[in-house]
Amino acid sequence: MFLSIMRLGGVVEMARRLRNRPETIRATPPAPGPAAAAARRLRGSLQLRHVDAGSCNGCELEIGGTFSPVYDAERFGLRLEASPRHADGLLVTGPVTRNMAGPLRRTLEAVPRPAVVVTVGDCAAGCGVFRGGYGVEGAVGDVVDVDLHIPGCPPDPAAITAALRGLAGR
Repeated sequence: MFLSIMRLGGVVEMARRLRNRPETIRATPPAPGPAAAAARRLRGSLQLRHVDAGSCNGCELEIGGTFSPVYDAERFGLRLEASPRHADGLLVTGPVTRNMAGPLRRTLEAVPRPAVVVTVGDCAAGCGVFRGGYGVEGAVGDVVDVDLHIPGCPPDPAAITAALRGLAGR
């Protein structure tokens, strides 16, 4: 009985910590800046199709954390879509490999216009440690036009959520 009460107390304490943890997410989002037109069009809701163009999967782990129950980006109208035809844009990670340049362009063509392209991580912006590799085509900006870049190696879920909220105008 005593052990059950101790476990329950630990669960309650953990739930209290998790509830108070993402304070940076509750803060006012940054001004959208050059993406103001996209924010007006999206009106607070942003559906993104994630494309891994050749990353090390560090950014994918953080994106998974962004949409997990702890950070819960869906409460801000942010969602990952399974189909590019139902998305407002792309969320791209990693440098673009030679094998993924064509599929990335075709995926962007499948997104209804006007589409936004958001890159996550330093490798998507400038290839990072993969620069100069035989199988690397280049940064995402070399293959498609990029609207927003979220820096970091990898960026934490709070930074990803704040940047996407700014883009969506929330």
